[in-house]
Amino acid sequence: MSNNKTSSSENSDIKPVSHFIRHIIDNDMKQNKNNGKLVTRFPPEPNGYLHIGHAKSICLNFGLALDYQGICNLRFDDTNPEKEDKEYIDSIKDDVKWLGFSWSEEPKYASDYFAQLYGYAIELIKQGKAYVCSLTPEQAREYRGSLTQAGKNSPHRDQTVEQNLDLFERMKQGEFGEGERVLRAKIDMASPNINLRDPIIYRIRKIEHHQTGNEWCIYPMYDYTHCVSDAIEGITHSLCTLEFEDHRPLYDWFLDQLQTPSHPQQIEFARLNLNYTITSKRKLKQLVDDKHVNGWDDPRLPTISGLRRRGYTSASIREFCDRIGVTKVDGMVDMSTLEFCIREDLEHTAPRAMCVINPLRVVIESIAEDLVEDLSAPRHPKDESMGRRSLKMTRVIVIDQSDFEEAPPPKYRRLTIGSEVRLRNSYVIKCESVVKNEQGEVIELRCIHDADTLGKKPEGRKVKGVIHWVSEQYSVPAEVRLYDRLFSVENPEEAAKKHEEDESHFLDFLNPDSLTTMVNARAEMSLADGQSGDSFQFEREGYFTVDSDSDSDSDSGHLVFNRTVGLRDSWAKIEKKN
Repeated sequence: MSNNKTSSSENSDIKPVSHFIRHIIDNDMKQNKNNGKLVTRFPPEPNGYLHIGHAKSICLNFGLALDYQGICNLRFDDTNPEKEDKEYIDSIKDDVKWLGFSWSEEPKYASDYFAQLYGYAIELIKQGKAYVCSLTPEQAREYRGSLTQAGKNSPHRDQTVEQNLDLFERMKQGEFGEGERVLRAKIDMASPNINLRDPIIYRIRKIEHHQTGNEWCIYPMYDYTHCVSDAIEGITHSLCTLEFEDHRPLYDWFLDQLQTPSHPQQIEFARLNLNYTITSKRKLKQLVDDKHVNGWDDPRLPTISGLRRRGYTSASIREFCDRIGVTKVDGMVDMSTLEFCIREDLEHTAPRAMCVINPLRVVIESIAEDLVEDLSAPRHPKDESMGRRSLKMTRVIVIDQSDFEEAPPPKYRRLTIGSEVRLRNSYVIKCESVVKNEQGEVIELRCIHDADTLGKKPEGRKVKGVIHWVSEQYSVPAEVRLYDRLFSVENPEEAAKKHEEDESHFLDFLNPDSLTTMVNARAEMSLADGQSGDSFQFEREGYFTVDSDSDSDSDSGHLVFNRTVGLRDSWAKIEKKN
């Protein structure tokens, strides 16, 4: 495949946002380090779907490669076949492409280098810098020590090179069971950096690998695999998040001992933490597996596929990643920043339409029963190139129940008995009476219209309210899914920390109102042919996207819309009150 298709600098008039990593690269380029080349990589583990935090890394790695005329590899760090799956590999490829990027050459896999990784491990053993250990996992934890106490040397640390080569070969041949032997680096059990206390390089896993089948029963650990794979690929700048800062001495130690083709520079940046959600892949998987959400692409999740299904555009996510910047300080990003980016995008690109989410029947008695009047409205008020859409005005229409109050509060500007409102793109109507059911609930309004108010103001009076509507006859049924924050607290993981013995307490803070499904909505006819992924602004309601559950081609014409985001940030008002 060709290199990246797009980035923040695809418009030559727009300067890329500067940050400390760009400063490092600029300085390296001035000194002709790496012969003036830039090679980055995006190295996901294929053990789940990508989330918004990965989007930041994708935009950073692929974007830098494009801006500096370099290369960015897509490499799957697939060293744990127990948790990996081809489904995740395919989804990751799709997400990277959807965000607007493509990788250099074919996707790469850490498993492509298993033979080389094994050879480098043999080299470490021959140097006396690695040994086979048979401590149990429990014993290993005890020997490792703590943050305040140095570790103890394994009793197997001083085995001869010959013994270690023999034991490692027997590990490879499947002679030992899982957990019976590991290969460890020989560094320093007294190091204040626990990562340097003789870390495991290889462990036994007798499970089929999605790329190499049953060729191997020993698999390299992430810390070892990652740096060697970077070196094999000639990566110049290995960008990772701050939690790997303490792993950098180990990254460099491995490469200092081995005759690898290159020695990449590891640089850490702050990960993306988004409030009212989580970005732990393990916890996202728990939400999916325990069916708290409806799959990895549930629109409530911060996964890229979930955001896409909800109606977020690739442009809005790239803009979001540019806005939050790249720093070395961890922090919490407000969800409203992401929502601002999608509003800004859809404001310019989404056609307008009317959809009544919670219908209330209105009979306009001054309109003949058989009258059908053709009206029209712009698809976009500021973009004439989008054309116009047809509306049908009939005697019976529906409005949203929230647009009528029998006993209105002060300053109410919608419909009440005896008051007037304008129907958007249509006439002014006045409510004269209501029809109620046996429970005393209003189920129908009886109104009249002013036939002289189409496209102009009424004579001698001012009508302040404007409401949306659709014809009862000339509209299509729709299901509307109203999505909200997934969690009810800003930082669910922090809130769950008081239950350290059970991390699953983050589930206590799931928002019970994160999804409200309205099954009786009515949408104007222009929406009838909406296809999965099409976005619209429902006038006065927000931005909505046709969900993949829709089937506009079926006889029933089942339409499902997801609310992408409201027209305004309703949570800002709630948080201000609190």
